[in-house]
Amino acid sequence: MRTLHSLQHYPSARPTLRRFSSLSVSSVSCLASTMTVGNMESAALFNAGKKGRGLRATKELSAGEVVFAEPSFSAVVFDSFTSQVCHSCFRHQAKLHRCAQCKFAHYCDRTCQTACWDEHKQECGAIKKIGKAPSENIRLAARVLWRIHKDTGIVSDSQLISVDQLEDHVADLPEEDLKQLKTDVHNFLEYWSYGRKQHSVDYISHIFGIIKCNGFTLSDQRGLQAVGVGLFPNLCLVNHDCWPNCTVILNHGNQSALSSALHSQRRIELRALEKIPEGAELTVSYVDFLNLSTDRQKKLKEHFHFDCTCEHCSQHIKDDLMMAATESEGNKSSADKVKEVTSFSKGCLEKIESSRIQGEYHEVVKLCRECLAKQENVLADTHLYKLRVLSVASEVLSYLQSFSEAADCARRMVEGYMKLYHPNNALLGMAIMRAGVTHWHAGEIEMAHGMICKAYGILMVTHGPNHAITRDLESMRTQTETELKMFKQNEDVYHTMRDAALKNQPMASKQ
Repeated sequence: MRTLHSLQHYPSARPTLRRFSSLSVSSVSCLASTMTVGNMESAALFNAGKKGRGLRATKELSAGEVVFAEPSFSAVVFDSFTSQVCHSCFRHQAKLHRCAQCKFAHYCDRTCQTACWDEHKQECGAIKKIGKAPSENIRLAARVLWRIHKDTGIVSDSQLISVDQLEDHVADLPEEDLKQLKTDVHNFLEYWSYGRKQHSVDYISHIFGIIKCNGFTLSDQRGLQAVGVGLFPNLCLVNHDCWPNCTVILNHGNQSALSSALHSQRRIELRALEKIPEGAELTVSYVDFLNLSTDRQKKLKEHFHFDCTCEHCSQHIKDDLMMAATESEGNKSSADKVKEVTSFSKGCLEKIESSRIQGEYHEVVKLCRECLAKQENVLADTHLYKLRVLSVASEVLSYLQSFSEAADCARRMVEGYMKLYHPNNALLGMAIMRAGVTHWHAGEIEMAHGMICKAYGILMVTHGPNHAITRDLESMRTQTETELKMFKQNEDVYHTMRDAALKNQPMASKQ
């Protein structure tokens, strides 16, 4: 499956000085968008040579411009979030209303439930029939087939390809995956109920293959967690590049307006990351760039069954930075020393992850400090292993409220990221946002405000002004600007009020 956008966590709890003007989030409506859902005037299908089909720009596009927006053909919530996330808009909510019939699907309210009824109707009957809900893959495959039966594989004039014409790569699956596919098909046949309409094992396998290769993970409204998976036929035609010119985000739509005529549906948005000339191929990245080119190629081959020949892979661009050793006054660490520290770091990262999973956060901090000390003056700040340790350290230290040390780790991490990522990469923007909030917690208001403004600029391109994350950032930016003015007027008063606010601040929730 492909990940839509950054799923990095950012601290939600932050100190608010009571005297400061707590300005509200931008009042711009969630629905505001110049792009009509389904409008494909800015993109056209073309033969991309060895890559097969692709999409290219039919006009010049600006950074941040929505190339197209597309509702899901079908989508489901992951098994682990079925009672925590709305099955219609995919928003994470504390209190959800359960479907009275199947007692499985959950919704924000009756409005969301009504909007999702066409998708859920057949599923509801099937779940009641067998007494339980099957896994997410089976639920999605069933929703796809029910939609094909109802509307055929093409549901609008703007859809460029029928769902069942997408690549499945079943013939390329390894033995272990073929065993799982066989199990999924067997379980699907037990679940499937559509009158007399039956399908061959090969056709059902084809649908599962399509989902495996083309399903896109969907995040909650603030990009904190991957909560579901969906199929978007036009988006599936956008080919991969490790240094893409577009990115994809999920717009959760709006069902809160009093008039149903103003409601908007859940959809993905393909956004330009930079100026794209007319005729250029539109690309997104299926994997995180922060891996060596050979590792990215290996992941792409294993999961998507193609050999990446993009410029960054072919020329191994930035691989040297990702594995760089420190250099001071022309002197580098010996190859043996770099090898030793690299090996130590790899083992330490495994221990860090194990302790993190077990919730042993003080042990995580101890291991991170030990690893960073070992890496000092040996591995450069752009080295992947150092960046991974800094990322974990900053997050866990923030959770433990060791904000000054967390801020230092976050700053070093961001400095490394900025030398590696595309300047408008969503993951970079989210990391800078997280670092900004950490500096805010640490009382370093000037650095915090600068980082939050920097993150806001990036996410305005990747997410647009109306996404929940960007609107949160706008609120943060306004608040830090107010605090910065007070800081410059009287530092002592600022810190006194900040300390008082922090004493009343509850422990940040787990990330």
